[in-house]
Amino acid sequence: MKLTLIGGGGVRAPLFVASALRRAERSGLTEICLHDVDQSKLEIFGGLAREIALRMQSPVRISATVTAEKALEGARYVVTTVRPGGEDGRVKDERIALSHGVLGQETTGPGGFAMALRSIPVITEYAQLLKEVSPDAWLFNFTNPAGLVAQALSDAGFDRVVGICDGANAAQEAVAQKLGVAVRDVQTEVFGLNHLSFTRSAVVGGQEVLQGLLDDDAFLAETAQRIFDPAIIRRHRLWLNEYLYYFYYAEKALGDIQADARTRGEEVRDLNRTLIAELSDIGVERDADAALAAYFAYEQRREATYMHYARPEAPSMEDADRAIRAVSAHAADGVGEGYAGVALNIIDAMESGAECHIGLNVRNGEAIDGLRPDDVVEVSCVVGRDGIKAKKIGAMPEAQAQLVHNIKRYERLAVRAIAERRKDLAVEALVAHPLVLSYSRAEPLVEQYIAAHQPFAGEWR
Repeated sequence: MKLTLIGGGGVRAPLFVASALRRAERSGLTEICLHDVDQSKLEIFGGLAREIALRMQSPVRISATVTAEKALEGARYVVTTVRPGGEDGRVKDERIALSHGVLGQETTGPGGFAMALRSIPVITEYAQLLKEVSPDAWLFNFTNPAGLVAQALSDAGFDRVVGICDGANAAQEAVAQKLGVAVRDVQTEVFGLNHLSFTRSAVVGGQEVLQGLLDDDAFLAETAQRIFDPAIIRRHRLWLNEYLYYFYYAEKALGDIQADARTRGEEVRDLNRTLIAELSDIGVERDADAALAAYFAYEQRREATYMHYARPEAPSMEDADRAIRAVSAHAADGVGEGYAGVALNIIDAMESGAECHIGLNVRNGEAIDGLRPDDVVEVSCVVGRDGIKAKKIGAMPEAQAQLVHNIKRYERLAVRAIAERRKDLAVEALVAHPLVLSYSRAEPLVEQYIAAHQPFAGEWR
């Protein structure tokens, strides 16, 4: 079985490969193909991936190519994780938004729209090519903004497409860790949209356990929920997706981001440039131990500073630099699987037939009341050999429903705007977004984003 990673020259590719190799025997995996349009990065991170495979003594073939058709041909599953425009594009997204006094973040608000206008055309091309060369393959999209991209692909008629995000299953993993059970033994009820979802229940051994845990201060403090005031969580009686921080603490988040010397995009850009320069100097073929140690140290540093403004205990970039110690080449076994785990759990279930309960971005159908059947939603699903089925959620609580409906309207308008390249629809989309809500902000944002990303956006009317 061939698994292809589009964006195989990305910094997370070696971690994805490590996770896939650990599961190779039960999934029947025989080849992982890494594809990227950047030959030099593909050589660096593909080299690290092959070294990890060697050290794991895996028989799985690790191939790499810059030719998309070659990468997709014969693939049974494809994961897309690309960043059109690179880190510089992300920096532009953030800085343009901040210049208008609105949140600069790559998936939420105007920054998410800007990334979507670059990501959607690129992923749509890959999906079309996949349909031609491997029509029975499944495409799992992690390219941000994952919900918008999945909606665009669904609207374009691609049926074997799923949006994946590890945030959809954060509650499931936290409960499993707290209770000392396997993640597969926790069944959750997730509803909402990508980066705007809620978990209202977690069942273990036939018993609902989440509601009790929401009253446990220690549980909240040791999970992603620590960024929220416990009183807010208990008021809602829901596990909150961490990206809701940007809505529930909107002015604080904006102020903290504006106060930072660098945006997150600038931090990641600088981190990545330093890593690539270091790996190029070391050369994985010359000193694999040093290359892997540098790579895993980078991963520790990047994770330690994620959403640092929302986490009082998080180190600064400088503190993280000082805290890093050499990491052994075997550290891959202890690294969290993130989005890779979501994709690989689906593959395991489809290949083995062992039922998997997981939160995914799929067409709503009749799962969530009040949303259209063709709306892509983030919802609990059951995956098996027969495919993916969304669980029946029913009605959303009123407060959450209002926010979800507002953002879904934004998503519908944004997808149409990008498909038709219409500025008027793009403006209406941003005005519909709760973090913009103003024509005087939306109109210049649209103009500046289209101008900044013209090579990807094309001509708009």
